[in-house]
Amino acid sequence: MKQKVDEDALKSIFHECRQCGTCCKKYRKILLQPEETAFIEKMGGHVGVNVSMAQIREKGLKQAMEDVRKEGKVYMIHPDDHGCVFLQEKNGKFYCKIYNWRPKTCRGFRCNLADDSFLNLFGGDDAIHLLGMDRFGLPL
Repeated sequence: MKQKVDEDALKSIFHECRQCGTCCKKYRKILLQPEETAFIEKMGGHVGVNVSMAQIREKGLKQAMEDVRKEGKVYMIHPDDHGCVFLQEKNGKFYCKIYNWRPKTCRGFRCNLADDSFLNLFGGDDAIHLLGMDRFGLPL
């Protein structure tokens, strides 16, 4: 079962980008659509799947990864604290190197922060705050 992004709904929420780079630094896993995976890999992005140890024990690594890919659970992964590999800084503002070709998930994101200082008030590195929730999944 593939997960699809409702593009119209995503265009109607939150605010314009302030180019603070917070979302691209904090989110370490971005859901990709099937047609986006090859491009992200070709451009040097890290692509992976979310496979549990239980799935690996039950099916083996190769089969577990294959099954998860069929379900459409493929992600662009940011392996470190530097954020997305496509994020670049210029004159104090952050830009996406592949802006016109960025994943649909990135296109739909609308930040509700003035800058990353808001995160420090509510718990630092936990990216759930970008979604307007506290660390327990409750609305702020």
